[in-house]
Amino acid sequence: MKKDTGLYLSTKKDGSVYYRVSLTYRNKHISLGSFTEKDWASGAYREARVILSDPSRTHTGYMPEYLGFDKFITLVNFRDNGIYIKTPIYIMPHFFLYYYSSETIFTFDIDDLFYYANHKIMKRGRHLFVADYGMQVNILNRYGIRNYAVENRDYYFANHNSFDFRYSNVICINPYYGVTQQKMPSGQYLYKVKIHINGNYHVGTYNDLNQAAIAYNKAVDIVKKQGYDKNYDFNYIEGLSPARYAQMYSECSISDKLYHLIL
Repeated sequence: MKKDTGLYLSTKKDGSVYYRVSLTYRNKHISLGSFTEKDWASGAYREARVILSDPSRTHTGYMPEYLGFDKFITLVNFRDNGIYIKTPIYIMPHFFLYYYSSETIFTFDIDDLFYYANHKIMKRGRHLFVADYGMQVNILNRYGIRNYAVENRDYYFANHNSFDFRYSNVICINPYYGVTQQKMPSGQYLYKVKIHINGNYHVGTYNDLNQAAIAYNKAVDIVKKQGYDKNYDFNYIEGLSPARYAQMYSECSISDKLYHLIL
């Protein structure tokens, strides 16, 4: 039952009442949320109207009183850019800002706009992820960075801003599981491979990155054949034919210790 402009009285299954709040702007019906208190619901409606009509209420200079911060960003972006996006995104000329909170703001290339307009960023510990087809997907996977990668060992941010996820700023060093890149005084790179069993085991050191990735895969096969049951991820080497992969796998030298494990 409609009580006031923008407010709709509803009843939960337990008999308690709440207020659904919505408005229409530029022919778009927008839900502003649900509230248990009528005064708060009315405040949210009035605040939304002010935000949509007052350009001085910017995404950087205003903190909403009644509305959720996500909804505030959505409204300001719609007002300024004419695009309604459910996630808390504000579009800039060549990139966009994703407001995880009022204090935590991520920067992305405009090419990723459609993806993050449909995927909400969540956080667990230090890891950022989205829900995609029922799975938790680390956002770093979009840059070729594997799960459990370590910043400044496996990847780094070129401008030292770990909130800037533009592709030019996220530099992947070690794209493969078990592989660590090491620069020698001569300028040459070596690739050390380890596998975690009951602690880290050294697999070998290699001159070629692909060879190192294959060495890790071979080490996984060896320890599994010895009965170590762990859900290891395998490295996928893009652009390598099955025949070439098989040859490199066969020629790959592995530490003898892996053949004589005491598990």
